[in-house]
Amino acid sequence: MTYVEGFLTPVPTANKDVYKKHAEGAVELFRGLGATRFVEAWGDDVPDGKVNDLKKSVDLKDDETVLFSWLEYPDKATRDAANEKMMNDPNSAEMMKDMPFDGSRMIFAGFEPIVDEGSSEGATYLDGYVLPVPKANREAYRELAQKMSGVFKEFGALRVVEAWGEDTPDGSKTDYNRATLKKDDEAVVYSWIEWPDKATRDAGWEKLMKDERMQKQEQPPFDGQRMMWGGFAPILDTAN
Repeated sequence: MTYVEGFLTPVPTANKDVYKKHAEGAVELFRGLGATRFVEAWGDDVPDGKVNDLKKSVDLKDDETVLFSWLEYPDKATRDAANEKMMNDPNSAEMMKDMPFDGSRMIFAGFEPIVDEGSSEGATYLDGYVLPVPKANREAYRELAQKMSGVFKEFGALRVVEAWGEDTPDGSKTDYNRATLKKDDEAVVYSWIEWPDKATRDAGWEKLMKDERMQKQEQPPFDGQRMMWGGFAPILDTAN
């Protein structure tokens, strides 16, 4: 089963082209380590939240943009081996020395997909989400996510992925646990919806908000006030 390494990264807005070149230079490295897909998505429509949001999660500065990025591996074992090799690879160390962003505020963690519907082919825009879910509600959340994935695809989405936090370490400055205000009995979920373009995404959400099925939703199995989300435009996607 696919395994996901999910990232949130603050990048100086002026460094967009430099960051893109930096990421492109890492493609062959990650492919050689077994990654099957590498996506870097630039923040395009990332709103402020009342409790938390994706910008606060990385202590974003006024002159920075938050990125929603991920690596897909065939399984957790391949991802773990890749990380171990990177820690001992001088080429990786050299690449990390010249990063066009503050790596100390980059968040990363490992996630196990519990819903993966559709195909990424032709995707040029995505919605990214991070939220805390009670561990006891994992199956209830999966059932809801599975149901909603069908609705999103009905309204134009190409692929929906919901991934359960399996390896979410604490960071020195920022991490997923602090960003979501996660409680001891909760897990972090990292999710995204891929769309053919932003116009389809905007129209899809408008239809969704008017759909009578949304008016009949029961109490969700998570605290929606601590869900963080935003719209992102990929600047690198090895699948397309």
